[in-house]
Amino acid sequence: MKMWKESQLKQILEAKEVKPAYETSLILAQDLGFNFCAFSITSPAVLLNHDTVSFNNYPVDWNTAYEHDQLGDTDPILAHCNHSELPILWEDELFSKVPQLRQAQKQQGLQYGWSQSIHDDSGLRSMFSLARSNSPITADEWYAHLAYAILINRHLHGLVAKKLDHRLAIACTPRLSTREIEIMKLSADGKTAYECSKILSISERTINYHVQSCIHKFGVNNKIAAVIKAVRVGAI
Repeated sequence: MKMWKESQLKQILEAKEVKPAYETSLILAQDLGFNFCAFSITSPAVLLNHDTVSFNNYPVDWNTAYEHDQLGDTDPILAHCNHSELPILWEDELFSKVPQLRQAQKQQGLQYGWSQSIHDDSGLRSMFSLARSNSPITADEWYAHLAYAILINRHLHGLVAKKLDHRLAIACTPRLSTREIEIMKLSADGKTAYECSKILSISERTINYHVQSCIHKFGVNNKIAAVIKAVRVGAI
């Protein structure tokens, strides 16, 4: 039994894309005795407008109701995972303030399960859940499978984070004008303001104005630092 678990876990950890990694995670989850497996990750609100990547095999009716009725606003499991990385079991007492939500969950077969989350320095928050429709999760079972769930969650989180990090970098990169890009490229080649003015047929004063604009946009102190920053962020 341990060998096939290790083999499936290896496939998950070697996956380079989140979708195939999730699909193998679902197979492993089912082999471990769970009907359902879910993973979601939410990006920083300010930069990426609450972008969410989500994979699950929950019943369609449940997903539809969860989104349409905005059940996430009152879901105590989601609230816990948004504030803590400690794993949490789906227990009735957690739903004491929203018993109708728990009842709806059970009716869809989402009766016994647990969730855990990862929060990183960029503000990304992910949640990984395993659930089934019958037989409670024992303490021994939970402890036996927890390490697998943590490894899977971290890998899925990392795969999405890599792509979102690229988008974050683009979102945070100052936009240079066409003229500023030309001047930064020439400066990167070692051209002086005077040489740039001759090449671009504009005044040296205008060149210096654009250089100062780049310095300000990149938040640096001089032209050399601006050129280095422009190269690092891919602006030139």
